Amino acid sequence: MPIGRTSSVALLGLAGSIVEVEADISSNLPGFVLIGLPDAALGEARDRVRAAATNTGCEFPTRKVTVNLSPAALPKHGSGFDLAIALAILAADSLVGPESVARVVHLGELGLDGRLRPINGILPCVLAAARAGATIVMVPAGNADEASLVPGVRVVGVASLLEAAIWHGGEYAPVPVDAILRAAAPAPVDDSLDLSDVIGNDDAIEAMQIAAAGGHHVFLLGPPGAGKTMLAARLPGLLPDLGPDAALEVSCVRSLGGLPVGASLATRPPLEAPHHTASAASIVGGGSGVIRPGAAARANHGVLFLDEAPEFARTVLDALRQPLESGLISVHRANSVAHFPGRFQLVLAANPCPCGQYGARDSDCVCAPSARRRYLARLSGPLLDRIDIQLRVSRITSARMRVAAESERIDTATVRGRVVAARAATAERLTATPWTLNSQVPGPWLRGPRARLGPSTTASIDRALERGGLTMRGYDRVLRLAWTIADLAGAPQPTADHLGRALYLRKAISP
Repeated sequence: MPIGRTSSVALLGLAGSIVEVEADISSNLPGFVLIGLPDAALGEARDRVRAAATNTGCEFPTRKVTVNLSPAALPKHGSGFDLAIALAILAADSLVGPESVARVVHLGELGLDGRLRPINGILPCVLAAARAGATIVMVPAGNADEASLVPGVRVVGVASLLEAAIWHGGEYAPVPVDAILRAAAPAPVDDSLDLSDVIGNDDAIEAMQIAAAGGHHVFLLGPPGAGKTMLAARLPGLLPDLGPDAALEVSCVRSLGGLPVGASLATRPPLEAPHHTASAASIVGGGSGVIRPGAAARANHGVLFLDEAPEFARTVLDALRQPLESGLISVHRANSVAHFPGRFQLVLAANPCPCGQYGARDSDCVCAPSARRRYLARLSGPLLDRIDIQLRVSRITSARMRVAAESERIDTATVRGRVVAARAATAERLTATPWTLNSQVPGPWLRGPRARLGPSTTASIDRALERGGLTMRGYDRVLRLAWTIADLAGAPQPTADHLGRALYLRKAISP
């Protein structure tokens, strides 16, 4: 008997590999053997495929069926191989066209009634198939709109195994079925969070502009009611729209995480704000079977906001140290390593002590000095050293509120325009480099001949480095901040004033 062949996709993180699905029908005792390192969910495909074929009127062979998923050493997870396995078996039994089945990549989970159920991660799967040279991909009807977002690939959406068999030349009478659809993606909500809502706190508003223009991380320290959460929630609105590559990457992460994508790619930077009880796996990614992206990966090209940061587990916070440096999240397992993009902006917000009133002019703190030290010590020094902007935020008095209400306040649209102009200046300066934002530029390049500043300009941070007030990493981050401030001001390079302002934003929390 001939061997039926087709293809599917195995995902490891966002990276997909083409898997060849081979089916052989022999004259031995009836049975169904699935080999090629399947996990538990994929191993159950034997019963799903047999029941689906029988209940849709497609004859299932009454002999021994052997299905191989190649390469055999590659771990394969999930139920997305069901459609490929079923059609490879039908092709081996000459019930559908073997050549037609072999040239199409098949993705989808089968129900016992033969209908195809949508699967998570269809967008990165189709993208991996396109990069491997595939031109036709067959997916469940509920995934067709999402799969069509990948250019250069013909997407065939089918509602059932019977419809797929007929498309491949099977001589069956069509039977209409109700396609299983995914929940519709929520309609875009008009973002009413405007920067003009923030009254007072001019330093914090300026810090948010600088963070948005340069992609810098921010730590806000202040008592409850000072506006830390309000400022963090408005940072995504200051960021420019996502470019085509970034939009595709953000949408792929959403698809893999089981979130609705809809018929268009994401255009706005995401905001993720997990609760402080979140585990390390929910923040950086993990899970058994298919490794799912965590909040940090879902915040890629956007903002990850950790409110009440000292309340997070120490291991959770320290797990972010490597992504903050490399922009890549790596989840290691015994037999594989999954990689997710992790170029997010981290915003930490914290109270100054357990009661939250230390330093507030209108309240008294009841915490002992040792309690205050222990509370903020939950944020490790290596983590804080990676935060570019560290700023105290104070409560607004009634007098300042009246003055601010009468003065003209800057809005989000105006600031976003400034951010776009500053990023354009940064990108033009970094044209011959692999970086596009100041926060991505390494220290050796900033201190090298192409960007080195004069001794009179860097005198303030040179003294801070000599006295131990800055680490070498902190020195480089002050330089990055200064370049961003200069780009916002339209200056060709930072001046001593820009360096002084950057040093203040870096050290404003220091005692």
